[in-house]
Amino acid sequence: MKLSANAAKLAEYIHANPSLSSKALYEEAGLDVGYATVKRLLAQLVSEGLLQTTGKGRATRYIVDSGFELFYPIDIEDYFLKEIDERVVRSSFNWTLLRDRLPQTDLFTQTEMAHLDTLQNRYRNNIAQLSEAAYRKELERLAIDLSWKSSQIEGNTYSLLETERLLKEQQTAEGKPRDDATMLLNHKATLDFIFSHEGLSRPLQVAGIEYVHSLLMTELGVEQNIRRRKVGITGTNYAPLDNEFQIREALQLVCELVNLKSNVFEKALLVLVLLSYIQAFDDGNKRTARIISNTVLIDHQHCPISFRTVSSIDYKKAMLLFYEQNNISAFKKIFIEQFEFAVNTYF
Repeated sequence: MKLSANAAKLAEYIHANPSLSSKALYEEAGLDVGYATVKRLLAQLVSEGLLQTTGKGRATRYIVDSGFELFYPIDIEDYFLKEIDERVVRSSFNWTLLRDRLPQTDLFTQTEMAHLDTLQNRYRNNIAQLSEAAYRKELERLAIDLSWKSSQIEGNTYSLLETERLLKEQQTAEGKPRDDATMLLNHKATLDFIFSHEGLSRPLQVAGIEYVHSLLMTELGVEQNIRRRKVGITGTNYAPLDNEFQIREALQLVCELVNLKSNVFEKALLVLVLLSYIQAFDDGNKRTARIISNTVLIDHQHCPISFRTVSSIDYKKAMLLFYEQNNISAFKKIFIEQFEFAVNTYF
């Protein structure tokens, strides 16, 4: 979703000045457009889920929707022009997200859902024409791409070609750190486990999240239990929870939220974002989130995602935007684009 300059200005004005009529907004919001255009912009903002109306007819008033902060389309490049200490951020964990806002909010618009459903139907039609051997071959190709990109986002130095050689032929790349190879091999082993154990996320449980994390962290010298100490995140002043019992409670709320949702795309996106947001482990949180998100898709016969074409920088910026503003717009865009890429590229 990308708003015009006028629509964005109008939304910002309503956020600061709630419960005004369309006439008052036309007169006071400072837009150099006619009244009919203001009415059209208001209708657009309502349809996009950014505004709600109260009253009827001439008594209609406009307020921001409860999901406004989640979905408002922030210009991410402009946002990160400000240095870390110049940005006004949510510096602590927002329990309201898990307990109130996300359970009551649809994450995708009707237009976005129609697009995702069309892609999913294409995926189902495609795999219906594949033999079991051909399907497994494509799944293997996606697993290699996902192992590479998920590791690259975390700073792994292997190229895609080197990753393919490692995972297919067990041949390490010369001059690369041992942990880089271990990280990639762990990804592939974890995906192989998921492919052969259907139902790990039905229902999603904290124990399942912990187990996937333990597989990903094998022989990497990382504590495999829920962390008991404070952690900082490079590039942001957001500070995750630092109490083991609160962390476990947050994970349990995520599981309950994901199990509550009927929309598979919402389930997968929530896992992807919230497991990273909680930072339940000393290391490997985003890797765990990407694998569990794909587990949700696979368990519900949806196309998995490799993230192959997303820029590591764009991924991290979208994640930081959620940490700091609880705004999911940039990350949702990445999710939709990568689902489309996967359907069009594999199977």
